[in-house]
Amino acid sequence: MAHAPITHADIEAAAHRLRLGPAGFLRETPLWRLPGRALGLACAEVWLKLEQLQVSGSFKARGMLHRLLAQPIPASGVVVASGGNAGIATAAAAQALGVRCEVFVPTISAPAKQARLRALGAELVVVGDAYAQALAACLARQAETGALLTHAYDQADVVAGAGTLAREIESQAGSAPDSVLVSVGGGGLIGGIAAWFEQRASVVALEPALAPTLYRARAAGEPVDVEVGGIAADSLGARRIGGIAWGITQRHVPTALLLDDLAIRAAQQWLWRELRLAVEPAAALGLAALQSGAYVPRADERVCLVVCGGNVDPASLS
Repeated sequence: MAHAPITHADIEAAAHRLRLGPAGFLRETPLWRLPGRALGLACAEVWLKLEQLQVSGSFKARGMLHRLLAQPIPASGVVVASGGNAGIATAAAAQALGVRCEVFVPTISAPAKQARLRALGAELVVVGDAYAQALAACLARQAETGALLTHAYDQADVVAGAGTLAREIESQAGSAPDSVLVSVGGGGLIGGIAAWFEQRASVVALEPALAPTLYRARAAGEPVDVEVGGIAADSLGARRIGGIAWGITQRHVPTALLLDDLAIRAAQQWLWRELRLAVEPAAALGLAALQSGAYVPRADERVCLVVCGGNVDPASLS
């Protein structure tokens, strides 16, 4: 199915709508600019966009709140399927707006994420071995109740909301970076970021080798279902790249790279050990790409890493 492209105007409108939302809900997260040598890298600068400090612990708060602000919410509330982060963000936004929220998660969803959902007052349903099965149950439930469906990554409201992250990076730095390294699951984040930067920054897609939705779609010439697993599956566990992200990445993302779990885990542990950043595996793919040599920046390059989420059990980092 063809999707209308997400434009600069869509992202500007999302930013405006979010500013009018619940006071103090969203945060302007820090942009930490370090010389490449501080991370042992031979590039001019590395920018860490610390979105794990966002409300709900991930970038998802932007798109989920925007979806709830952009659409009328029925008395039955909102419903979402998620590996964890989109559900947490939807539950937090629903709580801020005073509406009911039901969240479907697969059994691979991390216990820490499930606990957070319950603490936010969400009605939690754990079903299926993977996100796709939780989504099927969620869609059946939405058909019964008429609740507003919030999709984890494949709705225009959600992708435009995610695009406000890129807008914020450029505003904070005063210019676009040379490159942006972005983790990909269903593609909502990279869709929003690439729609904002277009060709003004090189946007690079990063996926776990065990969850290669975009990589396999490119090989097939269209979105296809893939088997997903590995240490980042609770965040990057979509079985198929979203249609919106597929269209945007075809135009604006020339490079898609795969990373193995060992490189991802090593980068996650490095961020904790050296910078005291507690992040989930999905947020470590950017550094993993640099440390493993999968992505080799130019000597004068300013590389931005989107540290997309921090919903992790700190005990797992030791």
